[in-house]
Amino acid sequence: MSRTLTAHKLTRAAFAPFGDVIDTDWENHFPINAGKCERYHDLARVEAEGPNARVLISLFRGTPYDFPLKLGMVERHPFGSQAFVPLSPAPFLVVVCPDGPDGPGTPQAFVTGPGQGVNYRRNIWHAVLTPIGAPQDFLVVDRGGDGDNLEEHHFTDPWEVRLPD
Repeated sequence: MSRTLTAHKLTRAAFAPFGDVIDTDWENHFPINAGKCERYHDLARVEAEGPNARVLISLFRGTPYDFPLKLGMVERHPFGSQAFVPLSPAPFLVVVCPDGPDGPGTPQAFVTGPGQGVNYRRNIWHAVLTPIGAPQDFLVVDRGGDGDNLEEHHFTDPWEVRLPD
């Protein structure tokens, strides 16, 4: 048996319990480089804890999934945050879950707007990278270091995630 949820537009307010939205709709910005560049400052808090922790910057190339999506697994990273910044304006699906007494709670799904990225806080349950429609490249900022920084949860009954109409 599957359970169904429909993704909603990603907003700062709706995503705040899980992390940060990374985009240029941000109050803290100012010109630099003699006015030739606008700096959108301090968009997300990067977390890197644990033994020999360091911040990593990587490129990921994600392949799209079929929709409706069968969400059977979510993951979290106990030692560090994980940011995904798309390198194109294409949307991607973001699924997060609050922490429950026996693992992840009820998922919430969002579709990003053009150029929006996300930063999952440390220890937040989330789905894997899910581009919509076509392969997509992402700049990823996360934690490297010693220790197991990946925990997976497999749902007994998968969720069915639908895109909005």
